[in-house]
Amino acid sequence: MDEAALDVIPELYQGEHPIVVEGLVNQFGDFRIHDELDLKVNRGEILGVVGGSGTGKSVLMRSIIGLQTPRAGRIEVLGTDVTAAEDDEDIDIRSRWGVLFQSGALFSTLTVGENVEVPLKQFYPELRPELRKQIARYKVLLSGLPEEATSKYPSELSGGMKKRAGLARALALDPQLLFLDEPTAGLDPVGAAKFDRLTRELADTLGLTVFLITHDLDTLHAICDRVAVLADKKVIAVDSIPNLIALDHPWIQEYFNGPRGRAAAGGYEKS
Repeated sequence: MDEAALDVIPELYQGEHPIVVEGLVNQFGDFRIHDELDLKVNRGEILGVVGGSGTGKSVLMRSIIGLQTPRAGRIEVLGTDVTAAEDDEDIDIRSRWGVLFQSGALFSTLTVGENVEVPLKQFYPELRPELRKQIARYKVLLSGLPEEATSKYPSELSGGMKKRAGLARALALDPQLLFLDEPTAGLDPVGAAKFDRLTRELADTLGLTVFLITHDLDTLHAICDRVAVLADKKVIAVDSIPNLIALDHPWIQEYFNGPRGRAAAGGYEKS
């Protein structure tokens, strides 16, 4: 990387909780979706976030990354109070996280490589074009795509390849935090399992903290260290799956001890 870029690379966050949410309130009109929600994410973990439809899983993620302004509460990310920022210039930590939205959110008129270069151009405009291209190619390979995918457009990719292209862009800036919104939605079981393994490998190899929204019980059992359950407008529990199953809450019992939950648990007990 160019010397000018090296001068602005932030130090790694060494605190215990890279994400801290306290007293979060999100409201749309008269409908309150979060009411005094609290959550702490441990450094280096893959945290699964689950909840029924309308519990505000994506709204919570959007609040953390600054795309949703909460009605009240405090959100600290990598030691910075993002809710106290007055404008985008006050938030200098956006380059320290990567986001994979459920749809991939790729720019249709850009190739995969050009999509990966977008955050590099935004945060490191002084990088030489050839170096940006080299970084983009590396991130494409890191996401599990073949090198030739770099020159393809999103319309030329399968659903699974689009997910990986979105992941490559999320990794463009060597983030410390990775946000994944339903990363295996729409994938066949084989593709979903491969994406799960890739997520676990990247987290372990790169030392990532992963905030993962999912409905996929297989994903929860396969790679999540803890699971946060959203219900009753709050995070009602954050724990390992065995400890969550021991809780006497109707939604938790229905979700983890229902037919699909038992099947997923049985599959991973046998493997």
